[in-house]
Amino acid sequence: MERTIRVVVAKVGLDGHDRGAKIIARALRDAGMEVIYTGLHQTPEQVVEAAIQEDADAIGISILSGAHMALLPRIMDLLRENEADDILVFCGGTIPKPDIAKLKELGVGEVFTPGTPTKKAVEYVQGAVPTAS
Repeated sequence: MERTIRVVVAKVGLDGHDRGAKIIARALRDAGMEVIYTGLHQTPEQVVEAAIQEDADAIGISILSGAHMALLPRIMDLLRENEADDILVFCGGTIPKPDIAKLKELGVGEVFTPGTPTKKAVEYVQGAVPTAS
């Protein structure tokens, strides 16, 4: 029996542009996932708490502010501290190539840059999150 994948989609930091987050949230929802969108200006603590409370399988972070090397490592640390590091983290936004490798070393599963088809992100989450109960 398969269960529905639960994804928290969040905008962290001062970045106020949420079009990409809403587009990916809609694509994930249209693919049959349950999506919890946290809204703008979330702290890493708020995102991790929401993911734990919502029993999320994954966290999708949209970030365009350039603060990805401060905010995403904090999210990864908080997940480990809360024994929730089984929650998949992926992100999208304007992230330079050298930083992508660093984020993956920290445990971020995948990084999607501008222009990536939403289908690619949906397929990634579907492939990375086990759905058998």
